[in-house]
Amino acid sequence: MRSIPELDATAPSFDISLIFSAAEPVVIRGLVDHWPAITAARQSNVTLTQFLQGFDNGASMDTLLLANETEGKVGYDDQSLSKYNFERRKYPISAVLHQLLKPQSANAVRIALQSARLDWCLPKFQDQHRMPGLSHDVIGRIWIGNQAVVPAHVDHADNLALVLAGSRTFTLFPPDQVANLYIGPLQSAPTGAPISLVDVLKPDFQKFPRYRLAESAAMRATLHVGDILYLPALWWHHVQAHDDFNILLNYWWGGPIGTGSKEPSPYDALLTALFTFNDMPDVQRERWRTMFDYFVFRQKADNFGHIPPETAAIQRHLSTAEQRALLQYLQQKMVDYLGMLPDGKNAEKNSK
Repeated sequence: MRSIPELDATAPSFDISLIFSAAEPVVIRGLVDHWPAITAARQSNVTLTQFLQGFDNGASMDTLLLANETEGKVGYDDQSLSKYNFERRKYPISAVLHQLLKPQSANAVRIALQSARLDWCLPKFQDQHRMPGLSHDVIGRIWIGNQAVVPAHVDHADNLALVLAGSRTFTLFPPDQVANLYIGPLQSAPTGAPISLVDVLKPDFQKFPRYRLAESAAMRATLHVGDILYLPALWWHHVQAHDDFNILLNYWWGGPIGTGSKEPSPYDALLTALFTFNDMPDVQRERWRTMFDYFVFRQKADNFGHIPPETAAIQRHLSTAEQRALLQYLQQKMVDYLGMLPDGKNAEKNSK
């Protein structure tokens, strides 16, 4: 398997903006060595815990608890893919950190505090730890736990992932490998984002034969304290945390998940399209594919040159008023569709 390319941020030629514009994964070393948290982390886990505790406001954050027999692999707990193999709890940051400092024998479960926004739990941390190259409205998140494995999944925003404690191995798959990763249910995923059903660490090629193609296209790197992975949007990534004490900081941007904005999500559009086209005859689906390619995915300036700009807004860029009118129209259509569906009682009667 290929290694993810690496760059030294201390080199005179380093320019993080060029990395973002290239939109290809890369490991960056040395970019945040000046951070106080990195200094604390390189002393000891105890020193880092004490340092982070000084920022902790005591808010309880979402935490997963997994039985040791799961080997920390976050996923489904049954063949129907309807149940998960973990319990959800809420704990303050400091409580989780101190639990992880105990001897491993004291931890009867795998612990994974996940995706806690820094402004919700460590509100002053970013004042001293700004990620170079990102605007100040990008809100970092913290992930804390012992040994764990997150299946290959995809995010809808660009990402910088920084290892603050322990070590993590990232296995990446290009977006075009989606057909070879055997993606599970879109509407109910253990990680929130859809996951691959393939165990990347122990792949079953008889059950998932196309995964060989995905594996041949994959890249891998192991990150240690201070190392950063730049992960472009829609790259599939499998993540393994190796140590008894692991911390990751990540920064999403370029989508609502990063800044907390409420802008339209392409993933919501995907779900709506599935709902709309699933039962449509193949001939009509192909015709609609042509329409989508022309109006959405292959837009060119001359596609709409025959329409006066003032009346072709939806094919170009909408004003705030036009966005509002369009969203109100779509909202009403959704209300109408919802009204057409049988309620729980009617659905139960119809099924008998």
